[in-house]
Amino acid sequence: MKGKIRMMKIEDVEVGKSYGCKFKVTTMLDSMGRPAPNLSDVPLKGPGEYKGFGVIQVRDLKSRMIELYDTKARKQFVVSFDDIWDVDEVEYTD
Repeated sequence: MKGKIRMMKIEDVEVGKSYGCKFKVTTMLDSMGRPAPNLSDVPLKGPGEYKGFGVIQVRDLKSRMIELYDTKARKQFVVSFDDIWDVDEVEYTD
């Protein structure tokens, strides 16, 4: 018997809980495909699509935008609901 995967919608997240999601955004990238500026001395490549995982900081249902923090790139991004997927609860650990 196969189980169903529950796909959470961004509209259904509960206030007071921590959530994360995968996202895509067009931003300046370095030659290694990382969001710029970063702390390396790698030259810029130019604008391109970056995909990452971010912890949701703010959700605005009216504008359908979210602000999230990408823990790998250590950057804040603001993206449309249309550019996020795999929304799920996150748990902080050391």
